[in-house]
Amino acid sequence: MQFIEAQVLDDQHLKLSQRLAIPPGSKVFITITPPEELAAEHEAQAALSAQGLAGAYGGQEPEYSPASIQKPNPEFQQ
Repeated sequence: MQFIEAQVLDDQHLKLSQRLAIPPGSKVFITITPPEELAAEHEAQAALSAQGLAGAYGGQEPEYSPASIQKPNPEFQQ
Protein backbone atom coordinates (compact mmCIF):
# COMPACT_ATOMS: atom_id res chain seq x y z
CA MET A 1 0.00 0.00 0.00
CA GLN A 2 1.28 3.46 -0.86
CA PHE A 3 0.27 6.87 0.41
CA ILE A 4 0.73 9.59 -2.19
CA GLU A 5 -0.22 13.22 -1.88
CA ALA A 6 -2.19 14.67 -4.78
CA GLN A 7 -3.55 18.05 -5.83
CA VAL A 8 -7.16 18.26 -7.04
CA LEU A 9 -7.13 19.87 -10.49
CA ASP A 10 -10.88 19.60 -11.09
CA ASP A 11 -13.75 17.27 -10.20
CA GLN A 12 -12.28 14.42 -12.32
CA HIS A 13 -8.49 14.89 -12.23
CA LEU A 14 -5.71 14.67 -9.64
CA LYS A 15 -2.06 15.64 -10.00
CA LEU A 16 0.07 13.15 -8.05
CA SER A 17 3.14 14.31 -6.14
CA GLN A 18 5.11 11.31 -7.45
CA ARG A 19 4.89 8.69 -10.16
CA LEU A 20 3.04 5.44 -9.57
CA ALA A 21 5.00 2.22 -9.97
CA ILE A 22 2.06 0.33 -11.49
CA PRO A 23 1.14 -0.44 -15.09
CA PRO A 24 -1.17 1.94 -16.99
CA GLY A 25 -4.78 0.81 -16.84
CA SER A 26 -4.42 -0.67 -13.35
CA LYS A 27 -7.33 -0.18 -10.98
CA VAL A 28 -6.59 1.74 -7.78
CA PHE A 29 -8.69 2.77 -4.80
CA ILE A 30 -8.39 6.29 -3.42
CA THR A 31 -9.22 7.46 0.09
CA ILE A 32 -9.78 11.20 0.42
CA THR A 33 -8.72 12.90 3.65
CA PRO A 34 -9.72 16.58 3.74
CA PRO A 35 -6.88 18.88 4.87
CA GLU A 36 -8.70 19.91 8.05
CA GLU A 37 -8.79 16.26 9.18
CA LEU A 38 -5.09 15.57 8.55
CA ALA A 39 -3.82 17.18 11.77
CA ALA A 40 -6.32 15.33 13.97
CA GLU A 41 -5.57 12.03 12.22
CA HIS A 42 -1.83 12.56 12.63
CA GLU A 43 -2.25 13.30 16.35
CA ALA A 44 -4.34 10.14 16.81
CA GLN A 45 -1.73 8.01 15.01
CA ALA A 46 1.10 9.54 17.07
CA ALA A 47 -0.79 8.86 20.32
CA LEU A 48 -1.42 5.25 19.30
CA SER A 49 2.26 4.78 18.42
CA ALA A 50 3.35 6.25 21.75
CA GLN A 51 0.93 3.95 23.57
CA GLY A 52 2.37 0.92 21.78
CA LEU A 53 5.94 1.91 22.60
CA ALA A 54 5.03 2.53 26.24
CA GLY A 55 3.58 -0.98 26.42
CA ALA A 56 6.63 -2.54 24.78
CA TYR A 57 9.23 -0.58 26.76
CA GLY A 58 7.33 0.30 29.92
CA GLY A 59 8.42 0.03 33.52
CA GLN A 60 7.34 -3.62 33.64
CA GLU A 61 9.91 -4.64 30.99
CA PRO A 62 12.70 -6.68 32.62
CA GLU A 63 16.37 -5.88 32.13
CA TYR A 64 18.18 -8.65 30.27
CA SER A 65 21.81 -9.32 31.09
CA PRO A 66 24.34 -10.81 28.64
CA ALA A 67 24.13 -14.01 30.74
CA SER A 68 20.52 -14.50 29.59
CA ILE A 69 21.58 -14.99 25.94
CA GLN A 70 20.97 -18.61 24.98
CA LYS A 71 22.45 -18.54 21.47
CA PRO A 72 24.76 -15.62 20.59
CA ASN A 73 24.61 -14.03 17.16
CA PRO A 74 28.17 -14.31 15.74
CA GLU A 75 27.54 -11.30 13.44
CA PHE A 76 26.57 -8.97 16.31
CA GLN A 77 29.28 -6.51 17.30
CA GLN A 78 29.09 -4.55 20.54
